[in-house]
Amino acid sequence: MRGRSFWTFLGFFAASALLCGTPLRAHAQSSHNEVQVKRLPNIQDKEGIWVLDFSFVTPRLITVDIPARGRRICWYMLYRVSNHTGEARTFIPDFELVTTDKAHVSHDQVLPKVQEAIRILEDPSGRLDLKNSVTIASQPIPPSLPNAAPVWVSGVAIWDDVSPEATRYSVFVSGLSNGWSIDDRGVIRRKTLQLNFRRLGDKYYQDSRDIRFVPPFEWVYRASTLKASDTPAASPKTDPGAGLSLNSKTKTDARK
Repeated sequence: MRGRSFWTFLGFFAASALLCGTPLRAHAQSSHNEVQVKRLPNIQDKEGIWVLDFSFVTPRLITVDIPARGRRICWYMLYRVSNHTGEARTFIPDFELVTTDKAHVSHDQVLPKVQEAIRILEDPSGRLDLKNSVTIASQPIPPSLPNAAPVWVSGVAIWDDVSPEATRYSVFVSGLSNGWSIDDRGVIRRKTLQLNFRRLGDKYYQDSRDIRFVPPFEWVYRASTLKASDTPAASPKTDPGAGLSLNSKTKTDARK
């Protein structure tokens, strides 16, 4: 969508709904390509885990001149996070894009020039205050009240090294939950959201309109690069995901 961004339209709709006394309710997928992710249980879930609410728009493409890198075609995904866990939660995200037909892994990057170009295109008024993967972790996501319009925090994930030859992609979003498990080899697995996409067309003409979400979304326990020996021991009064958050924060800070 061009001319008026999806998020601008959604904000107008939300404001109108509130003025009319009708709370904005999330749908599985709107006509404007926003997908609302449901919190689903896994067999590995332990008692007391929390999961944040998440919605996203199918990734789009933007061409930007990046200092020291030149003119690049970047992928970006707009998303929103809200919190119905009853307590403030810190969202320390990692958006990992895997091209499943070209065997390549890309992590989202903090690219100020690209982020500014996206802001001008998608949120020219700055009302949404789009955050990147570092700034969104600077303040906890406030809890939303039951039976009230959710408090959404908006962000954008950016990748600039996606192969133009790839046509199938999976985006793994970690940090939305403190769910985790350890297997017999000491490998930590985190509760992670998996989103699958495909792109039509060829590598010579890439267009955002050719990218499609391939439902359903999935919650998986995915292996981390961490092992149990890398994670500080958690006391009984400590959030069982505290060690994971600590290590993830270190990794996130390194991308500043």
